[in-house]
Amino acid sequence: MPNHSARHSARVHTADDGCFRMRVIGSELLRVAAVAVLVGNFVIGTYQRSPVHTALIGGYLAVTLLSLFVAARRPNAEWRQPLFVLADAVAILLMLFMHAGQGPLDHGHALTPPGLVVVFVLLINAALTSDARHVVRFSSIVFVGWMSIIAAAVANTGLGFSEALIDAEVQRELGLALSFGVTALAVYVIVREYAETATAAEAARRRGSNLARFFSPTVVDQLAGGENLQLQRRKVAVMFVDLRGFTSFAESAVAGQLRHMLSEFRDIVSAAVVRHGGAVDKFLGDGVMAVFGHPAPRADDADRALACAVELVGELEQWRKREEAAGRPALRAGIGLHAGTAMAGVLEAGCHSEYTVLGDVVNVAQRLQAVSMSVGATLVVSEELKSAAKTIGTLTAWRNAKAVTIPGRKLPLDIAYV
Repeated sequence: MPNHSARHSARVHTADDGCFRMRVIGSELLRVAAVAVLVGNFVIGTYQRSPVHTALIGGYLAVTLLSLFVAARRPNAEWRQPLFVLADAVAILLMLFMHAGQGPLDHGHALTPPGLVVVFVLLINAALTSDARHVVRFSSIVFVGWMSIIAAAVANTGLGFSEALIDAEVQRELGLALSFGVTALAVYVIVREYAETATAAEAARRRGSNLARFFSPTVVDQLAGGENLQLQRRKVAVMFVDLRGFTSFAESAVAGQLRHMLSEFRDIVSAAVVRHGGAVDKFLGDGVMAVFGHPAPRADDADRALACAVELVGELEQWRKREEAAGRPALRAGIGLHAGTAMAGVLEAGCHSEYTVLGDVVNVAQRLQAVSMSVGATLVVSEELKSAAKTIGTLTAWRNAKAVTIPGRKLPLDIAYV
Protein backbone atom coordinates (compact mmCIF):
# COMPACT_ATOMS: atom_id res chain seq x y z
CA MET A 1 0.00 0.00 0.00
CA PRO A 2 2.81 2.52 0.69
CA ASN A 3 4.18 1.79 -2.80
CA HIS A 4 0.76 2.61 -4.24
CA SER A 5 0.66 5.86 -2.24
CA ALA A 6 4.15 6.74 -3.42
CA ARG A 7 3.22 6.12 -7.05
CA HIS A 8 0.07 8.19 -6.62
CA SER A 9 2.06 11.04 -5.05
CA ALA A 10 4.63 10.83 -7.85
CA ARG A 11 1.90 11.09 -10.48
CA VAL A 12 0.36 14.08 -8.70
CA HIS A 13 3.72 15.84 -8.40
CA THR A 14 4.47 15.13 -12.07
CA ALA A 15 1.13 16.62 -13.10
CA ASP A 16 1.72 19.66 -10.87
CA ASP A 17 5.21 20.17 -12.35
CA GLY A 18 3.76 19.92 -15.87
CA CYS A 19 1.12 22.56 -15.13
CA PHE A 20 3.75 24.81 -13.58
CA ARG A 21 6.02 24.51 -16.61
CA MET A 22 3.11 25.35 -18.92
CA ARG A 23 2.38 28.51 -16.91
CA VAL A 24 6.05 29.51 -17.03
CA ILE A 25 6.21 28.93 -20.79
CA GLY A 26 2.96 30.85 -21.31
CA SER A 27 4.27 33.77 -19.27
CA GLU A 28 7.48 33.97 -21.29
CA LEU A 29 5.59 33.71 -24.60
CA LEU A 30 3.43 36.67 -23.57
CA ARG A 31 6.55 38.75 -22.95
CA VAL A 32 7.81 37.74 -26.39
CA ALA A 33 4.44 38.81 -27.83
CA ALA A 34 4.74 42.16 -26.05
CA VAL A 35 8.19 42.69 -27.57
CA ALA A 36 6.81 41.77 -31.00
CA VAL A 37 4.03 44.36 -30.60
CA LEU A 38 6.53 47.03 -29.57
CA VAL A 39 8.78 46.24 -32.53
CA GLY A 40 5.81 46.26 -34.90
CA ASN A 41 4.60 49.54 -33.47
CA PHE A 42 8.08 50.99 -33.92
CA VAL A 43 8.39 49.79 -37.53
CA ILE A 44 4.94 50.69 -38.84
CA GLY A 45 3.81 53.26 -36.27
CA THR A 46 2.93 56.77 -37.39
CA TYR A 47 4.36 58.63 -34.42
CA GLN A 48 7.69 60.38 -34.56
CA ARG A 49 10.48 57.93 -33.73
CA SER A 50 13.32 58.85 -31.40
CA PRO A 51 16.23 57.17 -29.61
CA VAL A 52 13.85 56.77 -26.65
CA HIS A 53 11.77 54.28 -28.67
CA THR A 54 14.83 52.27 -29.59
CA ALA A 55 16.09 52.28 -26.00
CA LEU A 56 12.70 51.16 -24.68
CA ILE A 57 12.38 48.29 -27.15
CA GLY A 58 16.00 47.22 -26.70
CA GLY A 59 15.74 47.37 -22.92
CA TYR A 60 12.53 45.37 -22.77
CA LEU A 61 13.96 42.84 -25.23
CA ALA A 62 16.90 42.39 -22.84
CA VAL A 63 14.48 41.94 -19.93
CA THR A 64 12.55 39.32 -21.93
CA LEU A 65 15.71 37.38 -22.78
CA LEU A 66 16.81 37.54 -19.15
CA SER A 67 13.43 36.28 -17.96
CA LEU A 68 13.65 33.39 -20.44
CA PHE A 69 17.10 32.49 -19.14
CA VAL A 70 16.04 32.65 -15.48
CA ALA A 71 12.84 30.68 -16.18
CA ALA A 72 14.91 27.92 -17.80
CA ARG A 73 17.54 27.81 -15.04
CA ARG A 74 15.61 28.81 -11.91
CA PRO A 75 11.87 28.33 -12.59
CA ASN A 76 11.10 27.88 -8.88
CA ALA A 77 13.06 30.88 -7.64
CA GLU A 78 10.76 32.90 -5.37
CA TRP A 79 12.16 36.22 -6.56
CA ARG A 80 11.67 35.49 -10.28
CA GLN A 81 8.00 36.38 -10.68
CA PRO A 82 7.92 39.53 -8.46
CA LEU A 83 11.04 40.90 -10.18
CA PHE A 84 9.87 40.47 -13.75
CA VAL A 85 6.28 41.53 -13.03
CA LEU A 86 7.80 44.76 -11.65
CA ALA A 87 9.94 45.03 -14.80
CA ASP A 88 6.76 44.67 -16.91
CA ALA A 89 5.08 47.49 -14.98
CA VAL A 90 8.11 49.76 -15.40
CA ALA A 91 8.19 49.03 -19.15
CA ILE A 92 4.50 49.96 -19.41
CA LEU A 93 5.06 53.23 -17.57
CA LEU A 94 7.97 54.14 -19.87
CA MET A 95 5.82 53.40 -22.90
CA LEU A 96 2.95 55.48 -21.54
CA PHE A 97 5.30 58.35 -20.81
CA MET A 98 6.83 58.04 -24.26
CA HIS A 99 3.41 58.29 -25.89
CA ALA A 100 1.45 60.65 -23.68
CA GLY A 101 3.90 62.45 -21.46
CA GLN A 102 6.19 64.12 -24.01
CA GLY A 103 3.78 66.52 -25.57
CA PRO A 104 0.18 67.70 -25.69
CA LEU A 105 -2.54 65.05 -25.64
CA ASP A 106 -3.35 64.73 -29.32
CA HIS A 107 -3.30 61.97 -31.91
CA GLY A 108 0.45 62.30 -32.23
CA HIS A 109 1.06 61.68 -28.54
CA ALA A 110 -1.87 59.50 -27.49
CA LEU A 111 -1.50 55.79 -26.80
CA THR A 112 -1.73 53.88 -30.07
CA PRO A 113 -3.77 50.63 -30.37
CA PRO A 114 -0.68 48.36 -30.56
CA GLY A 115 0.70 50.00 -27.44
CA LEU A 116 -2.64 49.46 -25.71
CA VAL A 117 -2.40 45.77 -26.59
CA VAL A 118 0.90 45.55 -24.70
CA VAL A 119 -0.71 46.95 -21.55
CA PHE A 120 -3.36 44.23 -21.46
CA VAL A 121 -1.01 41.47 -22.62
CA LEU A 122 1.25 42.12 -19.65
CA LEU A 123 -1.75 42.28 -17.32
CA ILE A 124 -2.62 38.77 -18.50
CA ASN A 125 1.01 37.84 -17.90
CA ALA A 126 0.72 38.97 -14.27
CA ALA A 127 -2.48 36.92 -13.95
CA LEU A 128 -0.67 33.80 -15.22
CA THR A 129 1.41 33.80 -12.04
CA SER A 130 -1.80 32.69 -10.24
CA ASP A 131 -0.82 35.06 -7.46
CA ALA A 132 -3.26 37.90 -6.78
CA ARG A 133 -0.47 39.91 -5.12
CA HIS A 134 1.40 40.15 -8.42
CA VAL A 135 -1.76 41.35 -10.16
CA VAL A 136 -2.22 44.02 -7.48
CA ARG A 137 1.39 45.19 -7.73
CA PHE A 138 1.41 45.34 -11.52
CA SER A 139 -2.00 46.98 -11.95
CA SER A 140 -1.49 49.46 -9.08
CA ILE A 141 1.84 50.67 -10.46
CA VAL A 142 0.49 50.95 -14.00
CA PHE A 143 -2.82 52.58 -13.05
CA VAL A 144 -1.33 55.13 -10.66
CA GLY A 145 1.50 55.88 -13.08
CA TRP A 146 -0.92 56.19 -16.01
CA MET A 147 -3.13 58.66 -14.14
CA SER A 148 -0.06 60.63 -13.06
CA ILE A 149 1.21 60.83 -16.63
CA ILE A 150 -2.20 62.03 -17.82
CA ALA A 151 -2.26 64.65 -15.07
CA ALA A 152 1.25 65.84 -16.04
CA ALA A 153 0.28 66.00 -19.72
CA VAL A 154 -2.85 68.02 -18.87
CA ALA A 155 -0.76 70.38 -16.77
CA ASN A 156 1.52 70.96 -19.78
CA THR A 157 -1.47 72.07 -21.86
CA GLY A 158 -2.42 74.77 -19.39
CA LEU A 159 -6.04 73.55 -19.28
CA GLY A 160 -8.02 74.00 -16.09
CA PHE A 161 -9.64 71.05 -14.33
CA SER A 162 -13.11 71.59 -15.77
CA GLU A 163 -11.72 72.29 -19.24
CA ALA A 164 -9.61 69.14 -19.14
CA LEU A 165 -12.62 67.00 -18.27
CA ILE A 166 -14.46 68.01 -21.41
CA ASP A 167 -11.43 67.78 -23.70
CA ALA A 168 -11.85 64.88 -26.13
CA GLU A 169 -8.22 63.74 -25.95
CA VAL A 170 -8.18 63.83 -22.15
CA GLN A 171 -11.45 61.93 -22.01
CA ARG A 172 -10.03 59.27 -24.30
CA GLU A 173 -6.90 58.80 -22.18
CA LEU A 174 -8.93 58.77 -18.96
CA GLY A 175 -11.30 56.24 -20.49
CA LEU A 176 -8.43 53.95 -21.43
CA ALA A 177 -6.86 54.26 -17.97
CA LEU A 178 -10.18 53.61 -16.22
CA SER A 179 -10.87 50.66 -18.53
CA PHE A 180 -7.53 49.21 -17.54
CA GLY A 181 -8.34 49.75 -13.86
CA VAL A 182 -11.71 47.99 -14.11
CA THR A 183 -10.19 45.12 -16.10
CA ALA A 184 -7.37 44.78 -13.59
CA LEU A 185 -9.90 44.64 -10.75
CA ALA A 186 -11.83 41.89 -12.55
CA VAL A 187 -8.60 39.96 -13.19
CA TYR A 188 -7.63 40.29 -9.52
CA VAL A 189 -10.98 38.88 -8.39
CA ILE A 190 -10.70 35.94 -10.82
CA VAL A 191 -7.10 35.14 -9.84
CA ARG A 192 -7.88 35.36 -6.13
CA GLU A 193 -10.92 33.09 -6.51
CA TYR A 194 -8.82 30.65 -8.55
CA ALA A 195 -6.07 30.67 -5.92
CA GLU A 196 -8.57 30.00 -3.12
CA THR A 197 -10.18 27.20 -5.12
CA ALA A 198 -6.78 25.69 -5.92
CA THR A 199 -5.77 25.88 -2.24
CA ALA A 200 -8.98 24.18 -1.17
CA ALA A 201 -8.54 21.51 -3.84
CA GLU A 202 -4.96 20.85 -2.74
CA ALA A 203 -6.06 20.59 0.89
CA ALA A 204 -8.79 18.15 -0.14
CA ARG A 205 -6.31 16.14 -2.20
CA ARG A 206 -3.87 15.89 0.68
CA ARG A 207 -6.66 15.05 3.10
CA GLY A 208 -7.84 12.33 0.73
CA SER A 209 -4.29 11.00 0.33
CA ASN A 210 -3.83 10.84 4.09
CA LEU A 211 -7.19 9.16 4.59
CA ALA A 212 -6.46 6.68 1.80
CA ARG A 213 -3.53 5.32 3.82
CA PHE A 214 -5.93 4.03 6.47
CA PHE A 215 -9.44 3.78 5.00
CA SER A 216 -11.11 1.90 2.19
CA PRO A 217 -11.95 4.00 -0.91
CA THR A 218 -15.67 4.18 -0.08
CA VAL A 219 -14.92 5.42 3.42
CA VAL A 220 -12.41 7.97 2.10
CA ASP A 221 -15.09 9.47 -0.15
CA GLN A 222 -17.42 9.92 2.82
CA LEU A 223 -14.76 11.39 5.08
CA ALA A 224 -13.40 13.72 2.41
CA GLY A 225 -16.94 14.97 1.81
CA GLY A 226 -17.38 15.68 5.51
CA GLU A 227 -20.06 13.00 5.98
CA ASN A 228 -20.76 10.88 9.06
CA LEU A 229 -18.10 12.51 11.19
CA GLN A 230 -20.15 13.48 14.23
CA LEU A 231 -19.58 11.54 17.45
CA GLN A 232 -22.46 9.03 17.72
CA ARG A 233 -23.32 5.58 19.04
CA ARG A 234 -23.24 2.66 16.65
CA LYS A 235 -22.48 -1.03 16.41
CA VAL A 236 -18.83 -1.67 15.53
CA ALA A 237 -16.22 -4.39 15.56
CA VAL A 238 -12.86 -3.40 17.03
CA MET A 239 -9.55 -5.19 16.47
CA PHE A 240 -6.27 -4.74 18.34
CA VAL A 241 -3.03 -6.13 16.92
CA ASP A 242 0.13 -5.98 18.99
CA LEU A 243 3.73 -7.20 18.70
CA ARG A 244 4.69 -9.40 21.64
CA GLY A 245 7.96 -8.68 23.41
CA PHE A 246 8.49 -5.42 21.55
CA THR A 247 9.29 -3.42 24.68
CA SER A 248 12.18 -5.73 25.59
CA PHE A 249 13.35 -5.81 21.98
CA ALA A 250 13.30 -2.00 21.76
CA GLU A 251 15.63 -1.67 24.76
CA SER A 252 18.59 -3.08 22.82
CA ALA A 253 17.58 -2.66 19.16
CA VAL A 254 19.16 0.00 16.95
CA ALA A 255 17.05 2.67 15.33
CA GLY A 256 17.18 1.04 11.90
CA GLN A 257 15.85 -2.25 13.27
CA LEU A 258 13.00 -0.52 15.08
CA ARG A 259 12.08 1.52 12.05
CA HIS A 260 12.10 -1.49 9.73
CA MET A 261 10.06 -3.71 12.07
CA LEU A 262 7.38 -1.13 12.87
CA SER A 263 7.09 0.00 9.26
CA GLU A 264 6.67 -3.55 7.95
CA PHE A 265 4.24 -4.48 10.72
CA ARG A 266 2.05 -1.41 10.24
CA ASP A 267 2.04 -1.81 6.47
CA ILE A 268 0.86 -5.42 6.68
CA VAL A 269 -1.88 -4.69 9.20
CA SER A 270 -3.20 -1.48 7.65
CA ALA A 271 -3.23 -3.02 4.15
CA ALA A 272 -5.29 -5.97 5.39
CA VAL A 273 -7.70 -3.68 7.24
CA VAL A 274 -8.30 -1.53 4.16
CA ARG A 275 -8.74 -4.60 1.93
CA HIS A 276 -11.54 -5.77 4.19
CA GLY A 277 -13.29 -2.39 4.30
CA GLY A 278 -12.16 -1.38 7.78
CA ALA A 279 -10.34 1.67 9.07
CA VAL A 280 -7.14 2.09 11.04
CA ASP A 281 -8.21 4.16 14.02
CA LYS A 282 -4.73 4.73 15.41
CA PHE A 283 -1.22 3.37 15.79
CA LEU A 284 -0.21 2.76 19.40
CA GLY A 285 3.54 2.27 19.37
CA ASP A 286 3.87 -1.40 18.44
CA GLY A 287 0.08 -1.84 18.28
CA VAL A 288 -2.64 -1.09 15.75
CA MET A 289 -6.30 -0.40 16.51
CA ALA A 290 -8.76 -0.96 13.66
CA VAL A 291 -12.52 -0.51 13.49
CA PHE A 292 -15.17 -1.99 11.21
CA GLY A 293 -18.53 -0.22 11.00
CA HIS A 294 -17.69 3.45 11.09
CA PRO A 295 -18.10 5.81 9.37
CA ALA A 296 -19.75 3.45 6.85
CA PRO A 297 -21.71 0.76 8.74
CA ARG A 298 -22.50 -2.46 6.87
CA ALA A 299 -24.42 -5.60 7.74
CA ASP A 300 -21.28 -7.73 7.45
CA ASP A 301 -18.96 -5.62 9.65
CA ALA A 302 -18.32 -8.49 12.06
CA ASP A 303 -17.69 -10.96 9.21
CA ARG A 304 -15.21 -8.64 7.51
CA ALA A 305 -13.43 -7.93 10.80
CA LEU A 306 -13.15 -11.66 11.49
CA ALA A 307 -11.92 -12.40 7.96
CA CYS A 308 -9.31 -9.66 8.32
CA ALA A 309 -8.12 -11.00 11.67
CA VAL A 310 -7.86 -14.59 10.39
CA GLU A 311 -5.95 -13.38 7.32
CA LEU A 312 -3.57 -11.43 9.54
CA VAL A 313 -2.81 -14.54 11.61
CA GLY A 314 -1.30 -16.12 8.50
CA GLU A 315 0.29 -12.98 7.05
CA LEU A 316 2.02 -11.96 10.27
CA GLU A 317 3.36 -15.48 10.80
CA GLN A 318 4.71 -15.55 7.23
CA TRP A 319 6.29 -12.13 7.80
CA ARG A 320 7.94 -13.40 11.01
CA LYS A 321 9.42 -16.36 9.17
CA ARG A 322 10.70 -14.16 6.32
CA GLU A 323 12.42 -11.86 8.80
CA GLU A 324 14.02 -14.80 10.61
CA ALA A 325 15.21 -16.27 7.30
CA ALA A 326 16.77 -12.90 6.43
CA GLY A 327 18.62 -12.83 9.74
CA ARG A 328 16.59 -9.94 11.13
CA PRO A 329 14.80 -9.75 14.50
CA ALA A 330 11.25 -11.16 14.31
CA LEU A 331 8.39 -11.04 16.81
CA ARG A 332 5.07 -12.81 17.07
CA ALA A 333 1.81 -10.87 17.16
CA GLY A 334 -1.37 -11.10 19.21
CA ILE A 335 -4.84 -10.11 17.97
CA GLY A 336 -7.98 -9.31 19.97
CA LEU A 337 -11.41 -8.88 18.35
CA HIS A 338 -14.67 -7.74 19.97
CA ALA A 339 -18.02 -6.36 18.78
CA GLY A 340 -20.40 -4.01 20.56
CA THR A 341 -21.71 -0.47 20.81
CA ALA A 342 -19.24 2.41 20.81
CA MET A 343 -19.11 6.19 20.48
CA ALA A 344 -17.49 6.81 17.12
CA GLY A 345 -16.66 9.99 15.21
CA VAL A 346 -14.59 13.15 15.48
CA LEU A 347 -13.69 14.15 19.03
CA GLU A 348 -13.12 17.91 19.22
CA ALA A 349 -10.25 18.93 21.47
CA GLY A 350 -9.30 22.57 21.01
CA CYS A 351 -6.64 22.92 18.34
CA HIS A 352 -6.51 19.15 17.79
CA SER A 353 -9.47 17.08 16.60
CA GLU A 354 -9.24 13.29 16.47
CA TYR A 355 -11.25 10.72 14.55
CA THR A 356 -11.69 7.88 17.02
CA VAL A 357 -13.82 5.15 18.59
CA LEU A 358 -14.51 5.13 22.35
CA GLY A 359 -16.19 2.77 24.78
CA ASP A 360 -16.08 -0.60 26.52
CA VAL A 361 -15.85 -2.42 23.18
CA VAL A 362 -12.45 -0.81 22.62
CA ASN A 363 -11.16 -1.75 26.09
CA VAL A 364 -12.35 -5.33 25.75
CA ALA A 365 -10.72 -5.77 22.33
CA GLN A 366 -7.44 -4.54 23.77
CA ARG A 367 -7.72 -6.88 26.76
CA LEU A 368 -8.50 -9.84 24.49
CA GLN A 369 -5.26 -9.16 22.64
CA ALA A 370 -3.45 -9.47 25.98
CA VAL A 371 -5.39 -12.65 26.79
CA SER A 372 -4.16 -14.24 23.56
CA MET A 373 -0.72 -14.73 25.10
CA SER A 374 -2.04 -16.34 28.29
CA VAL A 375 -4.08 -18.90 26.32
CA GLY A 376 -1.27 -19.59 23.86
CA ALA A 377 -3.14 -18.24 20.85
CA THR A 378 -2.56 -15.64 18.17
CA LEU A 379 -6.19 -14.54 17.78
CA VAL A 380 -8.88 -14.25 20.48
CA VAL A 381 -12.47 -13.23 19.69
CA SER A 382 -15.36 -12.59 22.03
CA GLU A 383 -18.70 -14.38 22.13
CA GLU A 384 -20.33 -11.12 20.99
CA LEU A 385 -18.20 -11.14 17.86
CA LYS A 386 -18.93 -14.84 17.26
CA SER A 387 -22.66 -14.20 17.53
CA ALA A 388 -22.53 -11.27 15.12
CA ALA A 389 -20.42 -13.05 12.49
CA LYS A 390 -22.12 -15.52 10.18
CA THR A 391 -18.84 -17.03 8.95
CA ILE A 392 -17.28 -17.84 12.32
CA GLY A 393 -17.41 -21.59 11.75
CA THR A 394 -16.13 -21.60 8.19
CA LEU A 395 -12.88 -19.68 8.54
CA THR A 396 -10.78 -21.88 10.82
CA ALA A 397 -10.89 -24.46 13.63
CA TRP A 398 -11.68 -22.67 16.89
CA ARG A 399 -11.07 -23.57 20.49
CA ASN A 400 -13.57 -22.22 23.03
CA ALA A 401 -13.26 -21.12 26.63
CA LYS A 402 -16.06 -20.13 28.99
CA ALA A 403 -16.11 -17.39 31.62
CA VAL A 404 -12.56 -16.21 31.01
CA THR A 405 -11.39 -13.47 33.36
CA ILE A 406 -10.50 -10.31 31.47
CA PRO A 407 -7.89 -8.04 33.15
CA GLY A 408 -9.46 -4.78 34.27
CA ARG A 409 -13.03 -6.02 33.78
CA LYS A 410 -15.37 -7.42 36.45
CA LEU A 411 -17.49 -9.69 34.28
CA PRO A 412 -15.85 -12.67 32.57
CA LEU A 413 -16.27 -13.38 28.85
CA ASP A 414 -16.77 -16.44 26.71
CA ILE A 415 -14.10 -16.47 24.02
CA ALA A 416 -12.90 -18.42 21.00
CA TYR A 417 -9.26 -18.53 19.97
CA VAL A 418 -6.88 -19.95 17.44
